Amino acid sequence: VYAIDNNETALFDLYEELEHQGINFHYKLGDIRDKEMFMILRNWVIPGFIFHAAALKHVSPSEANPIEYVTTNIIGTNNVTAFAESVNAYLINISTDKVVNGESIMGMTKKIAERIVKNANYITVRFGNVLGSRGSVIPFWQKQIEGNRPVTVTDPRMERYFMTIQEACSLVIEAAEQANAGETYILDMGKRINILELAKKIISESGLDVPIKMIGIRPGEQLI
Repeated sequence: VYAIDNNETALFDLYEELEHQGINFHYKLGDIRDKEMFMILRNWVIPGFIFHAAALKHVSPSEANPIEYVTTNIIGTNNVTAFAESVNAYLINISTDKVVNGESIMGMTKKIAERIVKNANYITVRFGNVLGSRGSVIPFWQKQIEGNRPVTVTDPRMERYFMTIQEACSLVIEAAEQANAGETYILDMGKRINILELAKKIISESGLDVPIKMIGIRPGEQLI
C-alpha cells in the first residue's frame, strides 16, 4: 500500500499504526496540485489501483476560499486522472452527495471533478456524511460537549444522509471490484436524519446537560 498526502502528521500516524499491524506500507509527502510531483511518483511506484480521496470538503470555507477549492478539487483531480492514465492504473474517485443540486463552491468543484473522472472512463463513488470521520459533525459536537460549550446546530429543519465508515469502505471496495468504466456508485443511505434530533441524541448519550444553540444556515449550505 502506498499513500500520498500533504498532511505530514496524519501520514506518520498512519505509518505507525499499519507498521504495528505488519502491513507493508509506504508513504510520500506530496500535494496533488503539484503536477511535477506525479513525475517523481512514476519513479517510485506504478500502481494497479488509485483511490483518490484528496479533496477540500467543507462547504462554508469554500465560499470564502474558492480558488483553493478549484485548485485542489478540480486541477488536483485532473492531475490524478492524468497520472492514472499515464501508468494504466484503475482510478476510483471519492465524491460527495453535495454535488446533487449543489450550489456551493465545494459542491460545484466536486461535480466538475466527477465529470473529469467520467470522461476518462474511470469510476466515482459518491458518499453522504460519514459518521466519525475527520471533519464530521459528531466529533465536533463531542468537543463542544467536553468543553462545556453549547452544541451548535444551523437550523432545526436541517436534514442529512449519514453512513458509517464501514459502509463507506465497503462501497469503495465493491466499486473497485465491480464497477464498469465511467460509472458512478451511490450508496442507498435510507432516510435523511434531522440534525437537531441527532444533536439531542449525542447530548443525551454524553450524560451532560448541555444547551443547543441555533446559529443559522451558513454560506453555501442547504436544508437538505
